[in-house]
Amino acid sequence: MVEEKRKHSRIDSVNLLNYVYFDENQEEENQGMGRTLNVSESGILLETHNPIDTSHFVSLTIGFKEDVVEIKGKVIYKKENDKGMYESGIEFFQMEDNARATLRRYIKAFNEQSFE
Repeated sequence: MVEEKRKHSRIDSVNLLNYVYFDENQEEENQGMGRTLNVSESGILLETHNPIDTSHFVSLTIGFKEDVVEIKGKVIYKKENDKGMYESGIEFFQMEDNARATLRRYIKAFNEQSFE
């Protein structure tokens, strides 16, 4: 059995989002669309057409039903998947209180729906 090291459990989720990523000098390097593969209160697994370097910071604009939130994070790992897409593990480091509340509502609703 593999020991779970995450602080928050992840839920599988597929949502489209807009991202902007910045280099280590806080300069905007690129932006695009991606989709979430899973999400927790502390991070997200993002699938994109282009790789995002692990030295980059990311600003994510995520829609959860009618709510749209902006969350900032750090790319902590990346890999290419078997579909030729790129998966980036992003750890959140800056989130406004209303964004965190929206994220929690989304995770709670998803979990309730999963157990029905």
